[in-house]
Amino acid sequence: MLDYAMKLTVAPATVAIEDVDRLRAAGFDDQAIHDICSVTAYYAFVNRIADGLGVELEPRWDGGR
Repeated sequence: MLDYAMKLTVAPATVAIEDVDRLRAAGFDDQAIHDICSVTAYYAFVNRIADGLGVELEPRWDGGR
């Protein structure tokens, strides 16, 4: 699961059906695979929106810097 999430985050264009098949072989059903994909994509989306708008971390998340 973590290998899939990392690949989807770092190199999304390289994700292939074989990656999904590996998740199925590890015991994940289609709903779980959808959830893994959705959560991974959502976090990437939110971070890109924040970065694109220049949003800065609140002091409590940035070590008080």
